[in-house]
Amino acid sequence: MPATKIRKKPKKQRALPKPAPVVARVPDQVPQEPEGRSTAPCDSQSFLWRHRVAPAILLSLITFAVYSQVIHHPFSNYDDSEYVQDNVRIQHGITWDTVRWAVTSHEHANWHPVTWLSHALDWRLFGPDASGHHLTSVLLHVANVVLLFLFLSLVTKSTARSLLVAALFALHPIGVESVAWVAERKNVLCTTFFLLALLAYASYAQRPNIGRYLVVALLFVFSLASKPMVVTLPFVLLLLDYWPLQRIKGWTVSSPAFPTPQFPVWRLALEKVPLLALSVADSMVTLVAQRGVHAIRSGGAYPLSLRIQNAIFSYAAYVWKMIWPTHLAVLYPYPSDGLSAVGVFFSALLLIAVSVWVWRQRSRPYLMTGWLWFLGMLVPVIGLIQVGEQSMADRYAYLPLIGFLILAVWGLFDLAQNVRSDLRWTAAVGAAIVLIVFAALTVRQVGFWRSNLDLWSHASAVTENNAVAEGVVGSELLLDALNHGRHGSTEAQVHFRNAARINPNDSEANMNIGADLQLGGHLDEALEKYKLALEYVESDEMKAEIITDMGSAYEQSGDFATAREYYLKALKMKTGSKPNNTAFMGFARTFTDEKIKALGASLELHPTPDGYWELGQLQDAGGYTASAVSSYRHALELDPKLEKARTALAKDSPLAQTSARGTDSIPQARLP
Repeated sequence: MPATKIRKKPKKQRALPKPAPVVARVPDQVPQEPEGRSTAPCDSQSFLWRHRVAPAILLSLITFAVYSQVIHHPFSNYDDSEYVQDNVRIQHGITWDTVRWAVTSHEHANWHPVTWLSHALDWRLFGPDASGHHLTSVLLHVANVVLLFLFLSLVTKSTARSLLVAALFALHPIGVESVAWVAERKNVLCTTFFLLALLAYASYAQRPNIGRYLVVALLFVFSLASKPMVVTLPFVLLLLDYWPLQRIKGWTVSSPAFPTPQFPVWRLALEKVPLLALSVADSMVTLVAQRGVHAIRSGGAYPLSLRIQNAIFSYAAYVWKMIWPTHLAVLYPYPSDGLSAVGVFFSALLLIAVSVWVWRQRSRPYLMTGWLWFLGMLVPVIGLIQVGEQSMADRYAYLPLIGFLILAVWGLFDLAQNVRSDLRWTAAVGAAIVLIVFAALTVRQVGFWRSNLDLWSHASAVTENNAVAEGVVGSELLLDALNHGRHGSTEAQVHFRNAARINPNDSEANMNIGADLQLGGHLDEALEKYKLALEYVESDEMKAEIITDMGSAYEQSGDFATAREYYLKALKMKTGSKPNNTAFMGFARTFTDEKIKALGASLELHPTPDGYWELGQLQDAGGYTASAVSSYRHALELDPKLEKARTALAKDSPLAQTSARGTDSIPQARLP
């Protein structure tokens, strides 16, 4: 990243530590009405159209066009099934039972009832069609872009700067994860209420009264009930009091762009206490929810010193990705082996240098507001309390990006005012090029969400030692092999072993290796891998899945009694609200397997057409379609006139091409 040039300050400085008074620059002021005549209604309408409506329409069209391809994408295997596809609760639609469950649920380590209800409404409207669910997320992002523009243009009266900030926010590739991922609906939804709360706060700041304050509080509650990351809103409002609202008496003069009554800083801080109480309450609920499902990682796996280093490094990484948004991934693995001391040092140096520069440039208050907005909004998700396996995430930068863009755009406009007019056109062309490049990168990044294989292959390619990505890529390749009638995949085994090499104690990696070995018929080796996976497993849900796979391996070996024991053990384990259908079906199937084995042995000694037809029926019931087809053909060889065998064969033959034994035992990607 290029070094930031710090403007030299005069040696004579204020003795007082508080910020110097500020007179806000208002480059795009509303045209003043001429003396002696009133402004005609058409002039007001013309201004509204040119400076508000037209830019909002332009932003909406461009944003929708860039993200339109995602509407044709399927659901991903990254929590979409738990949030939508397999979530029976939201599939009931908006009912009182759904509302009651949403308000009291702590599923997925969060309390976000508004998010659950938005998914329930989508299911009511679109059912299992992923297009409608994606469309809602895209429209929410479009709404956020427009709301951001309207808020900034309202409180600064700077149409050009506000338009550029909103356009960069709309097209920045780091926002793709929040929009293209259905399960991350909570991010775009909470931002919608967050920005509405800012607009309501602007109205309150001009005419403070209890009614307007309650509107702000209500919108804040809706935002918190969508995603708890917005607990920092009270502090953001204090930053806005400093700039652009300029409400702090004695620190700044009243804003000529958006006049508001001024108050002492202590009174403005006291004003935020009720909102801060909401933040504290929501934080406590979130901690309870995360502890309840063991989402918070132990200090042994992630010691405090490592978390502090990662937080410092991640702040610098976010800055870099906002400036140079390449190598974006759905999951950035946590540096379990530690970070480079040099990298952490220079990251800390960057943060300190920018912070000192911003403090010294207090005459440009947008720098302070933008920089502290960026730093502060990342605090809840920077990893000091580690939740999940990620070191950082693009979705966490969605809201903090706004502060960084305010700092950058207002700063660049100020620089442009101090250069020759011909260079200003160069700066405008440069801004247009940046927007075009961002749009192209965003279209490319959205494209990776077209399939699970593309998404996780890209993550594996642009990150190092990403065991989760390797495991998911292996699972997708294995499923593809099974769908094409192949038993196992050499390519999938390579990715599974890469995951185990990166983290030998990874229970999921060992379970995946076992599944591939089982499908290849290497049952003893598969069982060894399953037993190794059990040694490292932490969650009861994954433990039940491994035990189910072991039951499947014993069933495949013909040891039906042992298989039943493992299936029954898996069924007795608590696996959340989702029933273990695989174990239940396997348990029932073992009785059918015994009948198949006994009848098959009898037919080898005394083959009959009716006997082979009966064997085919049993094999159909057990899910062995290819074997059933073979039995029906044997029956017809013995009696070509046996119509019931011919009918059964006609029904099963198309299915035999894609059937594969044991597909229910393949572990799906289990992600943080």
